[in-house]
Amino acid sequence: MELVVLSGKGGTGKTTIAASLSELAKDVLRIDCDVDASNFYLYYEGTDIEAEEFYGGKKAVIDEEKCIKCGKCEEICKFDAIHSCEVDTFACEGCGACVLICPEKAIALIEEKAAYAFITELDNGVISRAEMEIGSDGSGKLVALLRKNGKRFLNKERLIIIDGSPGIGCSVIASITGCDAVLIVTEPTVSGVEDLMRVVALCERFGLYTMVCINKYDINEEITKTIRSFIAQRQLKLVGEIPYDDTVMKSINELRPVIYYEDSIAGEAIRDMWLNIKNIIF
Repeated sequence: MELVVLSGKGGTGKTTIAASLSELAKDVLRIDCDVDASNFYLYYEGTDIEAEEFYGGKKAVIDEEKCIKCGKCEEICKFDAIHSCEVDTFACEGCGACVLICPEKAIALIEEKAAYAFITELDNGVISRAEMEIGSDGSGKLVALLRKNGKRFLNKERLIIIDGSPGIGCSVIASITGCDAVLIVTEPTVSGVEDLMRVVALCERFGLYTMVCINKYDINEEITKTIRSFIAQRQLKLVGEIPYDDTVMKSINELRPVIYYEDSIAGEAIRDMWLNIKNIIF
């Protein structure tokens, strides 16, 4: 069983909830597919037992000995990545137009290291994660690799929890492809509603069983009502409503899942939500 935790936008509490659910689930395999802002693993102390380089894209390289400095590559580049016959690797998108236009065949596309992929051993299982190189973008291929790497360590675990990327981009699509269920974390703000609608549409496109959690539901009751109405209209399952709780910020600062704070009303709400999720997916 693969459960992917998503959000339409960043900052809704997706990783906070994913970490708490992972603790409540006990026998669980964790995969951090939020590769552009990987922080799921920060909640755990562990040892990296595997590390591999990931090459996810290509960059243009100019052979100075062959280059006649005709400037055609600079003219053709739509990303303004070539100046005085030198390539700005941060701006280069690896499209290959310069390779095709060069009369001297002095330009080539070479693979560029985009990230390191790790398997980190924890006290109770492993987490598959990545660390991006500076200036690199998350890609669906990297997410697919992390999911593949993680599944090699499946043993007695009944559940895989994936912390997905926010939004509806390539890395999100790679996170949900072939999964069993999705939990979308939203919040009662105007942008939160619009982003929820987009990610729900994506999940519907893939025919995924979709659950929704409203985080900080009590900061705007009117918008919360709008979200509830939307969920009912789309025949989705509202599995949890989590109140605003200052303890959450404390838990983030201390890198400790909020469910372990006895007086946390958010932690209690997440425990109740886990019971609802268990009754659905198991």
